[in-house]
Amino acid sequence: MNEEYIDTVKHLIEQKDADKVKELLIDLHPADIAELCNDLNAEGARFIYRLLDNETAADVLVEMDEDARKELLEMLPSETIAKRFVDYMDTDDAVDLMRELDEDKQEEVLSHIEDIEQAGDIVDLLKYDENTAGGLMGTEMVLVNENWSMPECLKEMRQQAEELDEIYYVYVIDDDERLRGIFPLKKMITSPSVSKVKHVMQKDPISVHVDTPIDEVVQAIEKYDLVAIPVIDSIGRLVGQITVDDVMDEVREQSERDYQLASGLSQDVETDDNVLKQTTARLPWLLIGMLGGIGNSMILGNFDSTFAAHPEMALYIPLIGGTGGNVGTQSSAIIVQGLANSSLDAKNTFKQVTKEAVVALINATIISLLVYTYNFIRFGATATVTYSVSISLFAVVMFASIFGTLVPMTLEKLKIDPAIATGPFIAITNDIIGMMLYMGITVLLS
Repeated sequence: MNEEYIDTVKHLIEQKDADKVKELLIDLHPADIAELCNDLNAEGARFIYRLLDNETAADVLVEMDEDARKELLEMLPSETIAKRFVDYMDTDDAVDLMRELDEDKQEEVLSHIEDIEQAGDIVDLLKYDENTAGGLMGTEMVLVNENWSMPECLKEMRQQAEELDEIYYVYVIDDDERLRGIFPLKKMITSPSVSKVKHVMQKDPISVHVDTPIDEVVQAIEKYDLVAIPVIDSIGRLVGQITVDDVMDEVREQSERDYQLASGLSQDVETDDNVLKQTTARLPWLLIGMLGGIGNSMILGNFDSTFAAHPEMALYIPLIGGTGGNVGTQSSAIIVQGLANSSLDAKNTFKQVTKEAVVALINATIISLLVYTYNFIRFGATATVTYSVSISLFAVVMFASIFGTLVPMTLEKLKIDPAIATGPFIAITNDIIGMMLYMGITVLLS
């Protein structure tokens, strides 16, 4: 969607030309209309919504950016939100929408939902932590009883399917609504009509509990190559399902959060956020970095006599600090990635530290020898700088690598997002420790 198209729509909205705007929207996918609404102000988005049918309007609202959606919802009365949007949404999308409203408005919207069963489902889902399977699941799915015959099963499936946009799996339950299996649609054709569902179902399907963390849900769907996964409660009753599109949205949001944490942003920000929000997101780590820099200057200030005797030592301060920061960031990034995709177990700390130590030993040896060779040629074999820089680099690389490995694994055990460890924290810490090692080794060799 190019700028010219958006400008055309804006111009038509200013002229209140609803017919021409509607003509431009008629062939657009809801995601494209949502993208258009993101580029409009709240009044413009409201104008667009009035031209859409209810189902399309609900789909567009789901696809909109969170900030643009919030701005639009603030303009709309609760009854409109309920009857124009929520009534036409799947429960998981409706719950996500409700979470963006304050409690008073939530109650008002719920009171205007005509489908009491849907309203009840939304209330139930709102009770779950949004970072668990219960907070992500929807309740729209096809259910069949294990004791039904094939004709009964087919009849019921047809009735339920009329209410759904997509069918991912057909779940088999018992008389107590406990999950028993998945009904393979192929069996509808190949099995005799006298067969019961329980005779042809796939038993013991992969499922998750309502309290399962979302990252574990993502791992299960990825590991078993599923398009949806059933969610059960504490006694095994089927209460919902999580679809792959819900998971992809969560993966994208988590990736954005991790990237921002690694970049030294203390909160979620977007390019169109105001100056104050962007400043408050960036300033904390910048202040910490400033304190780290002051700490470094204080360390170096205690070695005036060393620099006076060996002024060439100052030339290598950027090398020591930069190398330590780079090595630490590399190590922590690998660990965080391994923890995220479950290829690394935080409990197996010793094995991973040993592996990183071996890698660090090789890298430290190569880097130290190269720097030693350079300084040997430039300053000679007897110069303090020839030995101290090489030994310091070796020590810094070893420390930074092990430290960059231990920190994210420790944070994971403490249930703290290890992505924090890939950002300024590692770089600042390694910079300070690196300077202490450099100066200490130089003094010892002087």
